[in-house]
Amino acid sequence: MRRTSLFLLPAMLGAALIGVLGTPASATPPNIPSAATATSRLAALTVTAESHGSTYNRDLFPHWITISGACNTRETVLKRDGTNVVTDSACYPTSGSWYSPYDGATWTLASDVDIDHMVPLAEAWASGAWAWTTSRRQAYANDLGGPELWAVTDNVNQSKGDQDPAQWQPPRTAFRCTYARAWIQVKWYYGLTVDSAEKSALTSMLGTC
Repeated sequence: MRRTSLFLLPAMLGAALIGVLGTPASATPPNIPSAATATSRLAALTVTAESHGSTYNRDLFPHWITISGACNTRETVLKRDGTNVVTDSACYPTSGSWYSPYDGATWTLASDVDIDHMVPLAEAWASGAWAWTTSRRQAYANDLGGPELWAVTDNVNQSKGDQDPAQWQPPRTAFRCTYARAWIQVKWYYGLTVDSAEKSALTSMLGTC
């Protein structure tokens, strides 16, 4: 399931190890369902148009929170998903490497890595999180128990923004099966809805598994 071809990024993107081959040693988030399970869970999701989008505010999803000691959620994910990560007394990663499954790049500076919410906060809001309590939204935004948080190339995360799979999919096509399975798991676990275009895109992505 990992990339087997070279992937080149523009030189301006900085300190990356370009064209990494083979299977990286980095971890992946937990509880990604099989394609069969994801297909079943997608079928169980309520299909409806998004709502309340105009009232979304990122501050309604408090993050990052302290997880352990000096480490917040972002730093915890960087340690979980990185390779040979060394942190200072404030839990900031001073060395290590991070493989971004969205695009196949490997980075050696934590500043080049974003922590992506698989289902973006604005998407979650418009899919039902608008009705949640603040504490539930905080739990969602900092969820380490499922496949919600991913360490990925910063500019790729920024290009994704708040878009769902009908609007944006990982540039690395080999990852789209896993992406769909993780997306569906998050929506299913939290009881969020999907719109019809999103469901169609997810169905197509599962077809690549």
